[in-house]
Amino acid sequence: MPDITTTADLLRARRDDDAPALLFGDDEWTWSQFVAECERRAVAMRAVHAQLHADTPWHIGVLMDNSPEYLFLIGGAALAGATIVGVNPTRRGAELVADVARTDCALVIVGPSQSEVAADLDGHVRSVFTDSDDYRRLLDVQPDVTAEGPDNHTLLLLFTSGSTGAPKAVKCSSARLAAIGMLNVHGMRRDDVAYNAMPLFHGNAVMSAWAPILGVGGTYALRDKFSASGFLPDVQRFGATFFNYVGRSLAYILAQPERVEERATELRFGWGTEASARDREEFERRFGVPVTESYGSSEGVCVIVRDASTPRGALGTPNPMLGMTIVNDDGRECPDAVLTADGTLLNGAEAIGEIVARGGGDRFEGYYNNAEATAEKIRDGDYWSGDLAYRTPDGVYWFAGRTNDWIRVDSENFSTAPLERIIARFDGVRGVSAYAVPDPQTGDRVMAALETDQSFDPGAFAAFLDAQPDMGSKWTPHLLRLTERFPLTATRKIDKTSLRRAAWHTPDRVLIRDGARYVPLDARARAALEAAFAEHDRTHLIPN
Repeated sequence: MPDITTTADLLRARRDDDAPALLFGDDEWTWSQFVAECERRAVAMRAVHAQLHADTPWHIGVLMDNSPEYLFLIGGAALAGATIVGVNPTRRGAELVADVARTDCALVIVGPSQSEVAADLDGHVRSVFTDSDDYRRLLDVQPDVTAEGPDNHTLLLLFTSGSTGAPKAVKCSSARLAAIGMLNVHGMRRDDVAYNAMPLFHGNAVMSAWAPILGVGGTYALRDKFSASGFLPDVQRFGATFFNYVGRSLAYILAQPERVEERATELRFGWGTEASARDREEFERRFGVPVTESYGSSEGVCVIVRDASTPRGALGTPNPMLGMTIVNDDGRECPDAVLTADGTLLNGAEAIGEIVARGGGDRFEGYYNNAEATAEKIRDGDYWSGDLAYRTPDGVYWFAGRTNDWIRVDSENFSTAPLERIIARFDGVRGVSAYAVPDPQTGDRVMAALETDQSFDPGAFAAFLDAQPDMGSKWTPHLLRLTERFPLTATRKIDKTSLRRAAWHTPDRVLIRDGARYVPLDARARAALEAAFAEHDRTHLIPN
């Protein structure tokens, strides 16, 4: 093997491996069969590449639910030297078109279930559907298994969100994905079956589960979409020993009726991000297996893995080798947090700062076609995460929010500008500002302040939002603040910081989403909302 091991190298090492590689429904592929399917896609991608102008990036968008085809395409791109762009199907309209254009997709491959979403791309980019004759003809080739493998290249572009209103496409090279697989931080074994129902356009599904399974030659069990009711039957059917999750997934699973079969599975551990401490503990009680959390992002520079010594609700202690610290706006290290006996932070103004990896710039592969955003992350060789935290004297990090104006709901990051533009269409709304407020369990909830008058009709507004074709599936505001005048900065801009700080603690009228309607956030509703924070040990996030 070359000095740098790539994902293509790991795949070729499995070419003659007859152990099970992939389970999907009632179908199964051995590793040798899996690699053969990847080689077919690699040849098809080379055929597409031959038709492109020499200056056109070899970028192939994938817009589909989880499927074997998605993984075959990732493997094919690794073997051919192409780049897979994981198109986010929760985006709509002009925002979706912009995502595809910004990443220079020469072709978008669309799964059958995404035809309605893909219609927004008509006239903007060439699309081919996996159930079409065109696609079948594209794959009707004999793979040249003797073809030389590519050197290291950008294998994946994984979208995230920032403060500018446009998502950023994080680069993940073939070598980086291979390194993640070989590092195998979860200690996966060849006899492990990793169950994944998280979307493959997110790093969680590919990096935390598929890459290490490829590295050890284990088995990857895949579901098209997450299903809380389908979790236990799938785990039983596939004989899963590991599962990964993001956000509220655990909460949804635990909302299912408890069954005695939950403690009779082959599961031995789970891993994910952003589940509450209460949900992790309840899952372990019901299923009898530990669940491990970690802090990180698709950029892959700052990582903190929880262990048994991590206090409840904390991020954990970073590995000293990563060079992580917490700094203020001037780049100076923040002092340790001073806490009362009940955990109240006394010196938040001094102790809270941004998580930075000293010298971490070399580990960041950058954002595609966004030099400005990349430069914002890298300063004098250091990597600035955009996340806020404070550190207790024992070295434990505690999450304190985000520096940029983004919102994270169900592990989906999005910026506020597209949502604000939609809300501004509603008659009677003179101004709008959308922002994140804490969620009682994990991540954020969407809150929007509307400058309007007494004629505002909450029922009509709720119906209006539900009818908007370009409304992202996670964008609907959970809370509304109705005001006659926004707080303004000295430059006459809306003071979003003060809106976010106040959240629902305001003399203005506040409404909360209840099913398909908005109802007043009265004293009882506010008490119930804040009791949910206490239930999940997140009372420190309730606005003062």
